[in-house]
Amino acid sequence: MTLAPVDYLILALYFAFVLGIGWLVKRKVTTSSEFLTSGRSVPVWITSLAFMAANLGAQEVIGMCASGAKYGIMTAHFYWLGAIPAMLFVGVFMMPFYYGSRARSVPEYLRLRFDQKTRGLNAVTFAVMTIFSSGISMYALGLLFQLVLGWSFTQSVIVTAGVVLVYTFLGGLTSAIYNEVVQFFLIVLGFAPLSILAVSHAGGWGGIAARLQPVMVHTWKYAGNTTSNPMGVEAFGLIAGLGFVLSFGYWCTDFLVIQTALASNSMSAARRTPVLASFPKMFMPFIVVVPGLAAVALMNSNVGYSIPLNPDGTTNYNLTMTTLMSQFYPSGMLGVGLTALMASFMSGMAGNVAAFNTVFTYDIYQGYFRHSAPDSHYLWVGRITTVVGVILSLGTAYLATQFNNIMDFLQLVFGFVNAPLFATFILGMFWKRGTGHGAFSGLASGLAAAGAMLCLTQAEGKGGWFGVLHHFPSSMAQNFWIAIAAFGACFLVTVVVSLMTRPKPVSELHNLVYGITDLPHEAHEPWYRRPGPLAVVSGLIVLVLNFIFW
Repeated sequence: MTLAPVDYLILALYFAFVLGIGWLVKRKVTTSSEFLTSGRSVPVWITSLAFMAANLGAQEVIGMCASGAKYGIMTAHFYWLGAIPAMLFVGVFMMPFYYGSRARSVPEYLRLRFDQKTRGLNAVTFAVMTIFSSGISMYALGLLFQLVLGWSFTQSVIVTAGVVLVYTFLGGLTSAIYNEVVQFFLIVLGFAPLSILAVSHAGGWGGIAARLQPVMVHTWKYAGNTTSNPMGVEAFGLIAGLGFVLSFGYWCTDFLVIQTALASNSMSAARRTPVLASFPKMFMPFIVVVPGLAAVALMNSNVGYSIPLNPDGTTNYNLTMTTLMSQFYPSGMLGVGLTALMASFMSGMAGNVAAFNTVFTYDIYQGYFRHSAPDSHYLWVGRITTVVGVILSLGTAYLATQFNNIMDFLQLVFGFVNAPLFATFILGMFWKRGTGHGAFSGLASGLAAAGAMLCLTQAEGKGGWFGVLHHFPSSMAQNFWIAIAAFGACFLVTVVVSLMTRPKPVSELHNLVYGITDLPHEAHEPWYRRPGPLAVVSGLIVLVLNFIFW
């Protein structure tokens, strides 16, 4: 891949722009609340795009394209089954609890609903997960710099991490949110033309279907059993593992995305944020997944294109997106595409670092070490935590090199943290009888069940360190069942222990549990300003997409 001067100019302008946003925002950030939570002042159209863009990091752009090449159009399930239903649910049903409780973070909601120890356990596990997620983004961009500039992996991740560090250090969450909106438009502008070019050269959708096995171009038709599709998962594992546990566990409890909705300037805006974000989200497979299918079709067409191999001879699907750009983009457009990849990296990493800042500062540091320090002290801690988070992410970037598809790695991390947490939230928000002892025991049991599942099963040579009781046909199938085990264990243990311990009085659960939460009266608003009707429209559209690609 050879860059022309115009490509370098586009990259330089982008870096200058995002750093400029950080500098401008810094002038308005004077308190820890403004730095860590944006002071709940951001308009709904900004939070909606940022809600989606927070999940549109390098691991999604590169990882979904890689999964498209590896698993086919079944990868679209991560959107149509594994995202949209959960986004609608959190907006319509769960956001009133988050926003109404005035909690500054997800772990803080757990303290208000349950107790301090449950908050602490979730804060620690979430902090670890954000570091892993941020490291995956860093790894993805490191691969890009290796390919484009010929730098070593270490040089690549250090230089790129420095840019994110500067603008997040300056402006905190507000800087991250506004940059995420800019990055969303850059990602669409940079990758939509690539999808069109790749599909066109492969002969359109008909040409792709003709050059691939039928299983690669259907979402549900071959989900009858594990041996019928490349993902190695049957319909139950797909629906229960991805569509329910992993999906709802991520979109309904992950503070990375929840923090953007909580930055909204009203309860109504917070509820509409994930619902409005679902509309552009459902069309993202055509930008990031379909190029992966087109890449495999082009490999089968003998046109001189191929996906590179790993040293062990296996296909390195993570390079699908970048090799397509090298194949089809001319000078100028190549700079736009590379800038879009940079944007996706920064979107994912900055969001994770901002979430790590908030959870560490408020839920770990303030919660356990300094309860009543001056606000300026917490602002200083938040900025220092930014530096620490970026440094820790450098280490986890190297772990991602052990996976030939970074989405496999990411879903494994989500299975450990988000799957049991979702069970805790479902019971906490909709069952008054749930107790702090039950929630803590359930979360710990879910983590243990996930670990046991990984250590006793194997997929693609990973796991099975304590013995192999079952062999999964793919890492993704293993991830789905790890999530199911973690959710089931947490749910069961939470219920049993809660029934054996004393719950909080109902008077202490106001705005924390369904039935005793103040909901905004929106009957006078037009339908397009109410989350319920908007969710119905979004749900119908995604159903149509599922039937089209059945």
